[in-house]
Amino acid sequence: MLRVGVTGGIGSGKSTVSRRLGELGAHVVDADAVAREVVEPGEPALQRIRERFGQGVVRPDGSLDRAGLAALVFPDRVALDALDAITGPAISARVAELRAAAPRSGISVYDMPLLVERGLWVHEHLSVVVETDVETRVRRLVDQRGLAEQDVRHRIAAQATDEQRRAVADVVLDNSGAPEELVRAVDDLWATRLEPYAANLVHGTRSRRPERAADVVVGPRADWEPRAERVVARLAAALAPTGVVTEVSHIGSTSVPGLLAKDVIDVQVGVHRLVDADRDDVRRALADAGFVFAHGVHSDTPHPLGSDPEDWVKRFLGGCDPENNVNVHVREKGSAGWRFALLFRDWLRHEAPEKEAYAAEKRRLLALHDTTSDYVEAKEPWFEGAWQRASDWAARTGWQPR
Repeated sequence: MLRVGVTGGIGSGKSTVSRRLGELGAHVVDADAVAREVVEPGEPALQRIRERFGQGVVRPDGSLDRAGLAALVFPDRVALDALDAITGPAISARVAELRAAAPRSGISVYDMPLLVERGLWVHEHLSVVVETDVETRVRRLVDQRGLAEQDVRHRIAAQATDEQRRAVADVVLDNSGAPEELVRAVDDLWATRLEPYAANLVHGTRSRRPERAADVVVGPRADWEPRAERVVARLAAALAPTGVVTEVSHIGSTSVPGLLAKDVIDVQVGVHRLVDADRDDVRRALADAGFVFAHGVHSDTPHPLGSDPEDWVKRFLGGCDPENNVNVHVREKGSAGWRFALLFRDWLRHEAPEKEAYAAEKRRLLALHDTTSDYVEAKEPWFEGAWQRASDWAARTGWQPR
């Protein structure tokens, strides 16, 4: 099941996006609806709210005065945190129950205003942020919902900023135009990314890069690092319960600023023991996060030539997101392959002439090879010399893996 988190500031239009996704066939869970449900009369959370904030937040009929409570908590960070501590666990439990009822082959959408603030985006395969400028949101909420302007501004100030949301957004939907423009953007997202991603998860199919080298090797892209940070965070969150991981790192050419590269994010997962990657719970965690094991035995080319190949064995996975090609290399911490992945990245980051030499070699090979597979294989001889120069640099500078 593909998990999609939809979020945005109050008045941004995220509910419009979620509603349209529901019309297209997604199973939608609305956090606001759940939040209302868990504070209905007779619910334990309502009693705790009464005890914390006083009888004044409860109406004569026993229901919660939501507007009165909002006026108390949104201007007061301590009060807001206290309310979250009361309602959060009840909301989480109910949301988990509702999402578990979604078809395993479908798309589960979680409409959650605080997806970023609570760090919940790491558990979604994709996070979709709906964005509208603050003044437009204020005007909408005052004119359409009848809220007081000061109340609206308090609520906006209590939420994440646009910059914080963008940092974790796989998709940003601009809702500054006409409503039909937002609907068209949602329809396009559904057809080009969500449905293919969901199908890949069902069939255990990883996304593939184009085989024509010229189509996949590109100049430096500003989105490589943010994309990698999201992959790293999701992998770390998925594998944390297993206890096998020592670190998760962005590696490869996309981790070196200013270097042309295949538009593929490479991530290394360091584990205490490589055999831990074969455990059932680890494989389930990786599959649930959207990463598929490649079949067969995988090993990097040993350096220097003639070294023990066992020190270069790894497990290899690919991501299922059709719009974000990801390679995951699982290596044992302390192994030669694990160390070189980190060393090569840091060496190129610090040694500009070596980065330029590698870029020149890439351009030379691109002129000689049409397919990505041939291009990748042709780089191997260059790596032998690079390994020696990087090792000399590490000895000279005292570099150690971090």
